[in-house]
This record gives sequence, structure tokens and C-alpha cells, in this order.
Amino acid sequence: MPEAGGPPRTTWAWLVATFFGVGFLRPAPGTWGSAVGLLVWWLAARYLTGAEWHWLAASVAAALLVVVGIPAATIVERESGGTDPSHIVIDEVAGQLIALVAVPLRWQYLILSFILFRSFDTLKPSPCRRLQNLHGGAGVVLDDVGAGLYTLVIMQVLVHLQLVG
Repeated sequence: MPEAGGPPRTTWAWLVATFFGVGFLRPAPGTWGSAVGLLVWWLAARYLTGAEWHWLAASVAAALLVVVGIPAATIVERESGGTDPSHIVIDEVAGQLIALVAVPLRWQYLILSFILFRSFDTLKPSPCRRLQNLHGGAGVVLDDVGAGLYTLVIMQVLVHLQLVG
């Protein structure tokens, strides 16, 4: 979809990479991406799947977002002319969804998962930081996959130990 006077854009890639325009919200587009991803998951889990299937639905959805998100992020990064532009938020959506796999659908767990994921995404502990160095969309998306996996592990410990209300 070409902009008036701007370079042509690959429509599907921009829709995916910006998660249907969420990446253009300000301030903090990554936080918006995570929040919208969490909200979409909550709605889908609450109204579209049975509780016994939440873990599988979240896993499949996250995998699909990663598989489609990497090429979309590669294209949008190239068409934007920069490295890991802030309007690409499919990585935050996918990472947040990974963080929610097998997490009870209760507000305490959802909020804690959101806070932990945003913290790991911002701090980028090793080896997530090294994943950023991968070429193109892989570097954009996979560091957030790592942050999602860190959050997933912590959330599963908390769920197992029943430490959250």
C-alpha cells in the first residue's frame, strides 16, 4: 500500500508487523503491542476455547505469529530503512503470548505475566540480547521469543507453587 509520495509498502507485511496498526500507537508502541496481545488472548481464551485447550491454543497461536512475523518484520524493516523500528510490534505480541502459555486466565496472573514480559523485553538478559544480532526479522522477533520463554518459566513456577492470588 503506497503512501502518498512515499515508497511502496508490502501491505500484508505492514499489517502483520504492526499488528494491524497497533505499532503506530504512542508512547511506547512495544508496550501497546504486549497489552493488545494480552487483551486479544484473554478474549480468545475466554470466549473461543475451553480451559483445557488454552495451553495448546496459545502455543499454536504464538508459533504462527513467529512464523509469519519473521518474514513480515524482515520486509517492514527493509521498507522502513532502519534496524528494528519501533512500529514493528508483532514480536511483542508473540512474546507476550508465549509468556501466557498454560497460565490461568485470572487477572493476577495476566498482569504479572505482562509486567515480567515487558521487564525481560526491556532488559534483554543474556542470551536474548545476542538474538537481536540475527539478521532481519529473525533478530527483531527472536529476542522477544526469548523474553517470553523467560517469563513462561517464571510464571509456571509461580503457578505450580500457587504463589499468586
